Amino acid sequence: MRVMVIIKASKDSEAGVLPDQQLLTEMGKYNEALVQAGILLGGEGLHPSSKGARVRFAGEQRTVIDGPFAETKELIAGYWLWKVNSLAEAIEWVKRCPNPTGEHSEVEIRQVFEMDDFGPEFTPELREQELRQWEQAKQLNESLKR
Repeated sequence: MRVMVIIKASKDSEAGVLPDQQLLTEMGKYNEALVQAGILLGGEGLHPSSKGARVRFAGEQRTVIDGPFAETKELIAGYWLWKVNSLAEAIEWVKRCPNPTGEHSEVEIRQVFEMDDFGPEFTPELREQELRQWEQAKQLNESLKR
């Protein structure tokens, strides 16, 4: 199963304060352990919400809301995407994580939907389309790394 591990924002992350060298070193070691275990599929830190926007949908209407956003505790500062055998395994890995903010912090774990989770409504044509789109996205991602 795949899970998204969500690092919640803090006042510092929302202020644009970057991690210090010690935390970067600890996270680097932790990420290396995830890679060696075959768990890490991806992950990134995110800029503060002041550099972002939201698009609110109301029927056919779209409204753009520029950041920053209130309620820091509800915002995301970064994420990992992992392949694990169970939620329990993901929890054990998160418990080994260096404290991402150095203060009170929270990490959320959410299971990612797989194609089979959508049932018969996800037709063979939709499945093929999904696979094709992900292959194209993978190629684009690889070209950006060069």
